[in-house]
Amino acid sequence: MSSSDRYHINNLNTTTVYIYRYAIPILCILGNIGNILSAVIFLKKSWKKNVCVFYFLICLFFNTCYINSYMISTIFINGFNISLQNGNVILCKFYMYIGFFFSTLFPTILILGSIDRLLISSQNVDTRLYSSRRLAYFSISLNVGFWFFFFFHVLIKSNIYRIYAGFYLCYFENTYVDFVSYSSLVINSIVCCLMILLAMLTFKNVRRIRIIPTRELRRQLRTMTKKDFQLLRCLFVHKIVYIIFSIFLNVYYVYDAATNTQARTSLEATIENFIVNFLSFLHHIPFCVSCLIFLIVSKAFRIEVKRMIYKIFGKDAIVIREEENIARDHVELNVVVLD
Repeated sequence: MSSSDRYHINNLNTTTVYIYRYAIPILCILGNIGNILSAVIFLKKSWKKNVCVFYFLICLFFNTCYINSYMISTIFINGFNISLQNGNVILCKFYMYIGFFFSTLFPTILILGSIDRLLISSQNVDTRLYSSRRLAYFSISLNVGFWFFFFFHVLIKSNIYRIYAGFYLCYFENTYVDFVSYSSLVINSIVCCLMILLAMLTFKNVRRIRIIPTRELRRQLRTMTKKDFQLLRCLFVHKIVYIIFSIFLNVYYVYDAATNTQARTSLEATIENFIVNFLSFLHHIPFCVSCLIFLIVSKAFRIEVKRMIYKIFGKDAIVIREEENIARDHVELNVVVLD
């Protein structure tokens, strides 16, 4: 190995360590704080009665589970070279399972939320009535149960394998890696396509709603409010962020499965290891930025955060009441704008 190769290998390994030792912990902290803040606001009476908010609350819960289990594990593994899962079969299986399970729940619940927005944006009154908490409870329970049992194959097939003398790795056997890689790509592709399709259908419904005169719309049952519109935009941005940051990792896994029999030099192996670790870092981002999306997209959410800050710092009650009136004017009136 040339000195130039050693230099590049050292730089890539050092960069990977810095990403997982410093960037990922910051992402975890911000993600936990943001998820808790969002949950506190969404649990208020004026928010939690909205069905879409219920889907977001479930997303926040599972994202927090993902952050505090799988993401924290990667900090120890790649940032501090503490690989407990490589020495214990139970930890190995649990580590692999929670990674697949929690990372799949988030996008599929976004799809369920998109279906709810599609129903509530329909011009048919009977269709709009299907947007309910009862349907949300049923669909989420079915979704969680399905993926819980679907990923049992990960518990069965993951194990600790001896790579070379003194080095063991928690992974899948070579004959099973192809199935995991291709199935993950297929699942992710179907999820992304459904997200795009549902978004297009929903915005098509919303465009039709905008044509209806305001006076006639107000007489309809369960018409959409401005808060509904803001929640729809939040949902749309969540889907964009997820698609952008997740698809590349699955594509890489397919490439890795297709070329795993080819010999690689030390530099090539290090480059590929850096790529997969960097793409994994990008894959973590959608699970930690929900609060940021709500703050950027939803004016009603920003007002709620401002009110919370005012109360924490003891701002005059009259000023807070004025803020509440502004919030009510902006988010609780029935209007004909998008969702």
